Amino acid sequence: MVRDGKPKGFFYLDHRTVDGYCNFITDVHVTAGNVHDSIPYLSRIDRQVERFSLKPTAVGLDAGYFTASICKGIEDRKLYGVISYRRPNHKKGYFYKRQYIYHPEGDYYECPEGQKLSYSTTDRIGYKHYKSNPKVCTNCPVKSQCTKSANSQKTVTRHVWEESKERINQHRLSAVGKQIYKRRKETVERSFADAKELHQYRYARYRGINKVKAQCLMVAAAQNIKKIALMAA
Repeated sequence: MVRDGKPKGFFYLDHRTVDGYCNFITDVHVTAGNVHDSIPYLSRIDRQVERFSLKPTAVGLDAGYFTASICKGIEDRKLYGVISYRRPNHKKGYFYKRQYIYHPEGDYYECPEGQKLSYSTTDRIGYKHYKSNPKVCTNCPVKSQCTKSANSQKTVTRHVWEESKERINQHRLSAVGKQIYKRRKETVERSFADAKELHQYRYARYRGINKVKAQCLMVAAAQNIKKIALMAA
């Protein structure tokens, strides 16, 4: 696993799902540490809906899940998605991507100097590329803040499902979205904290993904039993 702010090494990840009412753990899915959080997410949602006949209406996720495919999948499933803010990658001294304005009616971008970046192509992973006119950019007074490409051409990318990301991103600013995200911190984050503090969840007790999965399922079962006992008391 190699992540910013995390120790580097060999790890397992538990992609856990927790319900928003009673804090029951409804799904445990273990992968190697190099599997991104967003990869198994949609398939785990579908599995829970099918297996337990769940009817979720909203989901709250952290910033690691803020991808175009996740946002599109959430909308396709008619769920109200709330995802934490993700700080964009940015090089110091350059314009932010948000300073390039997208015009949907003409399908082009406009740079801070008012020049047009026209659609060029769509790559295999779903990103549309918009490119500037190098003849115009060569003599641009703010070229150093825009691009250092050898041909003086600026390229801006936009995913084909970018509109889904934009709509989901707006949810976190709504009153309902703020309540959902606050609840996420009180449920799934608390569930992991409880597992770490009381159930030796900081370390894998065995080697091999199947054995680690057994450990994670047993811990989740113990936590759920405690929840049931407290509710029945």
